[in-house]
Amino acid sequence: MTISQILAPLEKFAPNSYQESYDNCGLLTGNGNWQCTGILATLDVTENIVLEAKEKKCNLIVTHHPIIFSGLKKITGKNYVEQTIITAIKNDIAIYAIHTNLDNVLEGVNNKIADKLNLLNKKILLPKQNLLSKLIVFVPKNYLDVVRNAMFAAGAGEISNYSECSFTSNGTGTFKPNENANPFTGKIGERSEEVEMKLEVIIPNYLQQKIINEMIAAHPYEEVAYDVVSLSNSYQQVGSGMIGELEKEMDEIDFLNILKNQFNLKLIKHTALLNKKIKKIAVCGGAGIFLAKNAIAQKADIYITSDVKYHEFFDAENKIILADIGHWESEQFTVDLFMDILKANFPTFAVLKSEINTNPVNYFF
Repeated sequence: MTISQILAPLEKFAPNSYQESYDNCGLLTGNGNWQCTGILATLDVTENIVLEAKEKKCNLIVTHHPIIFSGLKKITGKNYVEQTIITAIKNDIAIYAIHTNLDNVLEGVNNKIADKLNLLNKKILLPKQNLLSKLIVFVPKNYLDVVRNAMFAAGAGEISNYSECSFTSNGTGTFKPNENANPFTGKIGERSEEVEMKLEVIIPNYLQQKIINEMIAAHPYEEVAYDVVSLSNSYQQVGSGMIGELEKEMDEIDFLNILKNQFNLKLIKHTALLNKKIKKIAVCGGAGIFLAKNAIAQKADIYITSDVKYHEFFDAENKIILADIGHWESEQFTVDLFMDILKANFPTFAVLKSEINTNPVNYFF
């Protein structure tokens, strides 16, 4: 099994194209053509993690946070990033990062947090735009099902909780083949008319070429007429943060205790309690203060995230409880998420969870 084959289910679950523009997801060291000897899953990569992988005979590390985040002009070992990269390269260990792309998918990092809190009616807090297109193709009536099924199989026609969504309408197409043509119907040099179906489907942009290729392969025409129209619609399955509801509302202190226990927290930094019941909850793993206004707009009772600066706590404006539980603490269950994906696809392959706690923050009581 090559490293590329191992990584394929992760890239299908959270495509690299869904990462933020500032991020650096994907294979950071190593070669996808290497045979994989074992996988070590971790939240962060340090030199100790690389040495752990070597000891456990794992030549692939799957990490949430990319060790190479900004550009490296020199690799001399002057800091922990360069030391980690040198050790990985020396030992032929591949490092793969699945970061904001995993944050941004519906079943990703924030869904894991929401599940720990048993939230219902979950949806993405800030869906992304400009990730969808409409594919329109003109098909002979007798080939409608063949072409449509090929497009569905390639990933077309999915809208939120619905799959195989399409729209068809009747029409008449005209064409005149020249002497170099090999027409499916009609005669060379004569204009023909054909009863056709106009087939429309929504497609995610990252699958555009794959869907078009499968559509053309299934289509009977030598030259296929089709249009791709970019959409500005929000994509409800991709975006930042998540919002959901408790089955029953509860007191603020009771909920904070549940939050503390579920995430094994030593402390919670939060704004003033509002003496209101907690029912609707917004979450964002990692640094998520940028979503506070969205949580307020959707009338969340509490917003759980991390890395909130002093002045940013004022942004709650007594409209919401803003709770900072710590960066590592908010994402600690992410490793379980991509381990679940890998184990489901490779049940007989060695997928190990790192035994090293990489949280750089310590607390003194």
